[in-house]
Amino acid sequence: MLNRVPFNAALLSTVGTPKRTELLDSSPRSRVWRVRLADRRLVIVKQIRDGGDTGADAHARFAREVAGLRLAGRASGPAVAPAVLATDASSRVMVLEHVDDLGRTDDWMPGYAESLARLHALTGPTDAGALPVWSGPTATDAESFLALARALDVPVPSAVPQELAGLLERLDPTPHHALLHGDPCPGNDLRTADGVRFVDFERASLGNGLIELAYFRIGFPTCWCAMSVTAAPLTEVEDIYRTTWRGLTGKDVPGDLADACAGWLIQGDALVERAHRGTVDQLARVAAEDFEWGYVSARERLVHRLGVVADMTRDHDHLHALGRLSSALADRLLARWPKLRPLPTHDARPWF
Repeated sequence: MLNRVPFNAALLSTVGTPKRTELLDSSPRSRVWRVRLADRRLVIVKQIRDGGDTGADAHARFAREVAGLRLAGRASGPAVAPAVLATDASSRVMVLEHVDDLGRTDDWMPGYAESLARLHALTGPTDAGALPVWSGPTATDAESFLALARALDVPVPSAVPQELAGLLERLDPTPHHALLHGDPCPGNDLRTADGVRFVDFERASLGNGLIELAYFRIGFPTCWCAMSVTAAPLTEVEDIYRTTWRGLTGKDVPGDLADACAGWLIQGDALVERAHRGTVDQLARVAAEDFEWGYVSARERLVHRLGVVADMTRDHDHLHALGRLSSALADRLLARWPKLRPLPTHDARPWF
């Protein structure tokens, strides 16, 4: 039965007996319940499902989420994620602290940015191997981006292939060990009295925190509810992130935010939901068809990202030609499909 919580004897002994259960909305790759125990405590129970994967893949996703949550549990002061109360690896079940979400607020981004920096700062070089390294754009992505320009008859400046090769080298996650959430989207950030806590660490990894700080500029690239952030709030949240990181680590945030944004731009898989990633060349599809994810189309997401990279690289030492190509591509997309809409603004984010 879908509403029956999969507790074995060990979990019953450790956590207690479920008395009331409520099946919550979740991705097809998991089942999530809110559970009232016999002692009246509320907990969250999450089970990772096969979801078409092999059993080994599902067990790897379970281990990845548990590892990410336990690393996030290191936070001193306000928590940045729910605590792990118990696990059963054989059935891929985790029992988590229940977090009361305060819900809607108009000024949601400062707390989000602070908690994101605190999350990222929890790990370092000694944690290498605790999680997979972040998986970023590849040479295949770079070639797909250039092929899109050719398909739209936009000339590619001669320096762009070399700039893209350099970009891929600079985005190498190996030197970086920040704890990345993997999908820090609306709905995965719960607002509490002590600050924002993140949930759903299924894609947690180690890498450069700028990859997720870039969400504010590039339009929340792994989220169905893509949105844009305007100038003044953008400056505020990036300052909060950098100040928080510096206060915790004693160092400035490493790397280049323009590189992080350009990395998201050239990844076609960042135009579709997780179930469709790795299936076809999504950038090649853009030239032939538009397709929606949530309430925003792929071409609308792409135009936003092109504009961001064009704006950030006008005077950039290593991405100037890519910026010119991005500007020309955005112009071509808007000229060919003039009904494309700008992304919704951050104050229109959905609340769950």
